[in-house]
Amino acid sequence: MFLQGPRLTLRPLTPADCDAVFAMNGDATVMRHFPAPMTRAESDAWVARLMAHQQDRGFSFGAVDLPGAGCIGVVGLLDVPWQAPFTPAIEIGWRIAAAHHRQGLAEEAARLVLAHGFGRLQLPRIVAFTPPANEPSWRLMERLGMQRQGEFGHPRLAPDHRLHSQLWYELRREDWMAARLPD
Repeated sequence: MFLQGPRLTLRPLTPADCDAVFAMNGDATVMRHFPAPMTRAESDAWVARLMAHQQDRGFSFGAVDLPGAGCIGVVGLLDVPWQAPFTPAIEIGWRIAAAHHRQGLAEEAARLVLAHGFGRLQLPRIVAFTPPANEPSWRLMERLGMQRQGEFGHPRLAPDHRLHSQLWYELRREDWMAARLPD
């Protein structure tokens, strides 16, 4: 998967991206809507899982490369590996380095990923989820045309965990296609 946008390139992750990915995964600001920042070992294991998903399924989260800056984030598609009201499903997700927040880069990369998912991969629907406190993320989901479906309790977090409650969004291929057709 090599996808080119006006300002960035999405490409498969490689072991050479581990330092840049750990810089994000270990950053408390970037990870504020996750249970905790990752250790280096956890981050490297996550990159390995993403690379294996790419190998096995032909898609995954990819590196977001910005000219002159290198890998500044990860955006892509993954199988949701646990049960929820919307599974089985493929999710879209994003993580961008704090220095590159609020520049529209996650949106640009996500639009490329949606076009790839609904175009080449012919996926029938794509989901996304985030805690209600992560307003920048759910606002992006809405800008992408995703529709809020409701809330669910994240099965990997205890019911009393601050992030247990999650908003669930969905975009169906036919809705994505209809939004791109001229009137």
